[in-house]
Amino acid sequence: MWVIPGNNQTRVSKFILLGFSSDPTTSSILFIVFLLIYLSSVMGNGLISLLICLDSHLHTPMYFFLCILAMLDMAYVTTTMPQMLVHLLAHSKTISFAGCWIQMYLFGALALTECTLFVVMAYDRYVAICYPLHYTVILNWGLCIRLTTGSLVCGFLSALLHTSFTMSLPYCGPNKVNHYFCEGPAVLSLACMDTHLIEMVDQVLSILMCLIPISLIMTSYIHIVMTVLKIKSSQARCKAFSTCTSHLTVVTFFYGPGTYIYMRPNSSYSPERDKQISLFYNAFSALLNPMVYSLRNRDIKRAFLKVLAHGRVDY
Repeated sequence: MWVIPGNNQTRVSKFILLGFSSDPTTSSILFIVFLLIYLSSVMGNGLISLLICLDSHLHTPMYFFLCILAMLDMAYVTTTMPQMLVHLLAHSKTISFAGCWIQMYLFGALALTECTLFVVMAYDRYVAICYPLHYTVILNWGLCIRLTTGSLVCGFLSALLHTSFTMSLPYCGPNKVNHYFCEGPAVLSLACMDTHLIEMVDQVLSILMCLIPISLIMTSYIHIVMTVLKIKSSQARCKAFSTCTSHLTVVTFFYGPGTYIYMRPNSSYSPERDKQISLFYNAFSALLNPMVYSLRNRDIKRAFLKVLAHGRVDY
C-alpha cells in the first residue's frame, strides 16, 4: 500500500483475487475443468476463424462478422482464464493495481464490442432475409468494415470511461476481491467512499450498451419473423429460421447474465452468485459460440470436411 498525498489514508497497490476455492483438491479439479473449457474455446473459435479465412465460399458479410466474433471471443476469454488457471494452482493470488486496471479495461472493451457486434449481425440477417435481392448492394464490404470499426471504437471508448471512473476511486483496504478476475462491480464494492455516482454512470452505460442493442436486435427479428412467415416454401422458412436461431442462442447466453450483473443495484451485489453467473457470459459464451455455429451451419461443416479430406480448402 502507499499513502495518498495530503491524506492520512493509504491506497492499495495490489489486489488479492479469492477465486472459487481455497481447498487444494477442489482447486485442482477446477483447474482441469477450466483448462479444458479455455482450450476448447480458443481452438473452436480459432478453427472457425481459420476456415472462414481460407474458404472463398465463406467470404460473405455474414461469415465476416462471424469471424470477427470468433476472434473477439478468443481475446475475451484470454483476458481472464489464463490468470484464473494460474491462481488455482499458485499460492499467491495477487494482481497489481495496474494489472487490475488493464484487465478490467480489456474485458469491458471486448465485451462491449461484442454487444455492438451482435446488433450488426442481427442487421446482417435482417437485410439478407428481408431484402435478399439487394443484400450485396446494401451490405457492401465498405459498410462491413465501417460497422466493425464502429463496434470496436464504441466498445473501447465506453470501457475506458467505465474503467477510469471505477479505478480512480480511493481503495484504502481491504484489498481482497471476491472474484476470479477484476470485474467492475466486485472491485467497486471495495472502494472506501460513496459509490453512488459511479453506480449512476454504470446504469447509464448499461442502458446504452445493453438495452438499446437488445431493443435493436428484437426489432430486427420481429421484421425477420414477419417476412419469413410470408415465405411459401417450408424448406426456405426452416433455413431462414435456422440461421436466426443460432444468433439468438448466443445473444441470449451473452446478454442475459451480463445484463443481470451490470444493471442491478450495487446494494444487491452477491459475490458467490455473481462469480458463477459471470462464467456464462465469459467462459461458457466463448465456448458455446463455435459449437452453435459449427453444428448448425452446413457451410462451416462443409469447409471443415474439405480440410479433413484434402488438408486444404479450394479458393
